[in-house]
Amino acid sequence: MQFFRYLEEKKRGKIFYIKPGNFNLHSPRKILSYSLGATLYMPATRKDISKSLLKSNDMGLTSIVVCCEDSIGESDIQFGEKNIFSGFKEFSLLIEHGDVELENVPLIFLRVRNVEQFQRMIEKSLDLSFLCGFVFPKFSIKTDGERYINLLRQINETSKRKFYGMPILESPEVIYKESRIDELLAIKNFLDRYKDIILNIRIGATDFSGIYAIRRKFDQTIYDISVIRDCIGDIVNIFLRPESDYVISGPVWKYFPSGKRLLKPLLRESAFISEMGERGMERRKYLIDQYIDGLIRETLLDKANGLTGKTVIHPTHISIVNALQVVKREEYEDAKLIIEGHKQGAYKSPYCNKMNESVPHFRWAKKILNKAEIYGVLNEGRNYTSLFI
Repeated sequence: MQFFRYLEEKKRGKIFYIKPGNFNLHSPRKILSYSLGATLYMPATRKDISKSLLKSNDMGLTSIVVCCEDSIGESDIQFGEKNIFSGFKEFSLLIEHGDVELENVPLIFLRVRNVEQFQRMIEKSLDLSFLCGFVFPKFSIKTDGERYINLLRQINETSKRKFYGMPILESPEVIYKESRIDELLAIKNFLDRYKDIILNIRIGATDFSGIYAIRRKFDQTIYDISVIRDCIGDIVNIFLRPESDYVISGPVWKYFPSGKRLLKPLLRESAFISEMGERGMERRKYLIDQYIDGLIRETLLDKANGLTGKTVIHPTHISIVNALQVVKREEYEDAKLIIEGHKQGAYKSPYCNKMNESVPHFRWAKKILNKAEIYGVLNEGRNYTSLFI
């Protein structure tokens, strides 16, 4: 598996200073935790799951979640489970017969509805041969958090390889101010004991917003909603501390074209013209018409707040989120100097536009080099728009 594998080799050489690296199910946790990029959700009721998983390989997708929770109704649970069992078995056979190369299969996760369903699927011998792990909704120590992890540990004890868990923080105890810090600390202290099987911390902004009867518009970001922004800040505060080793994913973006705008779009024309010339203006207009400018703005704010990757619900979002994870050449050169430690203290960046400081910027530099290994580094003078499709 590799990001932007759909690009021709000649074009990749022009865009990248360092090309994206390879990864697969057996890669180290540190690599996989940064490798999710745009994670696409697919309802468990989707007809012909195996073909949908096969098609995902052509969309530049690197991670996908088959969802048994909020994306399907109560009346569809039984059908969804049967659909997963048959779809997973069929996809496994495609791999076994050589019709699908496991190396090129996106990282696939199953989002269970509750711990009872999780246990039931395990006991009925759900085919896990190509699965990377599981997503645990409304994760809380006060409810089923410990049971989720214990079941995951049981799977790993009898498996030849490691399966990972991704808790979603979306319960009232996390968003309510009076209980938030105690709940987040309790979750983190518990997960710290099993960090080797926790791939990603995910944020359930839709559930958080629903509690307060709030829904952001396509020209707003989740950071414009103050009650959610404050909660995200506390999640970052707890889970990205120096002693931690977690990667936090950005909350879901749910919009695609419909309706008219009230606010002016914020995409600069120059970024598109420099990459594509006059054709760049057409591309910019298309992205604005698709409301992709809102997704771009929110993803950039995710990054500014320390988050990596994002949950998406539409294939048109994939290349945008993945492109914005790529490391710029300037970031890479600064990070490399900081890590190599040729200079100590504070000193001017080779780009003559900022100060690098060897101690406070060290962890940032490590993160940049980790992402560079996975997403690649843009060539000098190139920008993210060259990767938008």
